[in-house]
Amino acid sequence: MLSQRAAAATGAASAGFDAATAASVWAAALGYIAPRSLQQLSIPQMTVWGLQGLTALDPDLNATLQDDQIRLYSPDRLLIAAPAPAPDDAKAWGAAAAAVAAAGYAASPALQQAGTQGLISSFFDELFNHFDPYSRYEPPLQAAQDQLMITGIAGSGLTLGRQGNYVVIASVAPDSPASEAGLSPGALVLAIDGRPAYPGELAQLNANLDGILGSTVTLRVEDPTGDTPAGNVVLTRAFVPPQTVFPEIFTANPAAQGFLALRITGFNKGTSDQFSAALVTGLGQTPAPSGLVIDLRGNRGGVLRQAVLIADTLLPSGMIAEAAGRDPDADQKFTAEGSDITAGLPIVVLVDGQTASAAEILAASLADNRRAVVVGSATLGKGLVQAVTILPDGGELFITWSRVLAPRGWPLQTLGVIPQVCTSLGAQNLSAQLNALRNGANLMAQADSAARAGRAPMPIDAILAIRDTCPADIGGDLDISAARFLMATPGAYAAALLH
Repeated sequence: MLSQRAAAATGAASAGFDAATAASVWAAALGYIAPRSLQQLSIPQMTVWGLQGLTALDPDLNATLQDDQIRLYSPDRLLIAAPAPAPDDAKAWGAAAAAVAAAGYAASPALQQAGTQGLISSFFDELFNHFDPYSRYEPPLQAAQDQLMITGIAGSGLTLGRQGNYVVIASVAPDSPASEAGLSPGALVLAIDGRPAYPGELAQLNANLDGILGSTVTLRVEDPTGDTPAGNVVLTRAFVPPQTVFPEIFTANPAAQGFLALRITGFNKGTSDQFSAALVTGLGQTPAPSGLVIDLRGNRGGVLRQAVLIADTLLPSGMIAEAAGRDPDADQKFTAEGSDITAGLPIVVLVDGQTASAAEILAASLADNRRAVVVGSATLGKGLVQAVTILPDGGELFITWSRVLAPRGWPLQTLGVIPQVCTSLGAQNLSAQLNALRNGANLMAQADSAARAGRAPMPIDAILAIRDTCPADIGGDLDISAARFLMATPGAYAAALLH
């Protein structure tokens, strides 16, 4: 039971601290985490860790679990002693934690300044100090903003550009209102919602294309040849994922490049469709490209499923990745279904020290299946998968519940992807590697074999020894040089593929 003093403190706090919201959020989180986290943790232990967030906000407060009571102390007195609930009762532990926080709030100006959301967030900050780097809580506002980055904002799917004194359609996103209306790049845009479109207002014109989901925007469009009279096109705004796939040109003379290069900046719900559309367009060029370069440098990952779908478009068969966790629902195997739409074109994947998560999974799947040569440096090594749930306050909870294994069984977490051609050791070292490949030998073969032989959990010294063979670095021109060489030298490309 609460002491009379604690009860009074709770009442005093009720006007400013929303204990009911905190209790519901923490209860939902504790109940969600307990069966899913990679490391088995008890609800009482997690609650005590979370309540250390009160100390983080006010060092004069100290929460402990003693004699079957959750106690909160100030320097000179006991503020509350709440009975410890049954160990598996997440709802009761959330309520008890909220009662303790309310008592602290009544006694602490620092907690009052933080407010309800501050206390909720601090609880999770301290809780996740005991987890991996990727488990986290995102408050409601941040969660909503992040969701927009994944699903896209309501828009038309158009990007406008300038051509002389005219506003033109610069690009059309796949599966967008604009693409469904048949609009294509190059068309002149004369007016938007009845107002003339001037090139000097390009930034504002692009901004005006976005709006409320389901609202409309009317464009007056004309064929650039002038053969077709101008006409109005009404677009109904819909969620359009941000563009994440972009063609790249690595030479001053695009016609001389010879291969198709696509940069993927992240993985959201539209990435695989964007990649397929760009790939089909690129493969249809004349002359046909001699190979494909996929640039994943700086790509921090995103939606795992999108990386799997892209791998599936490039692999004729084989394992793409496997996820394994403590919860049986976390276990998944992703396999290719035989739809290599490039018909076996050589593939080079560019990576660097900022390549992470879903991008690493794509690179590893193509390398392990001998479908691509990975060029660059050791990648970040983010091979953990998070389960996500929405909490009662609208915030989102991300809990690591599985680790990713590459097709050959090695763990991506911490180890990362070790490239078959390393560029982070400098130009002289790269030259030696390329000369060896020309002669049928791969100087990175031993490091690649050691990486693929690793099994979770790997000792950190073993991981560092492997990563030191090709230290993580930021991508640069040497990556492009190596890709060009491999595309122009089939024997060297074949020698660089994993055995």
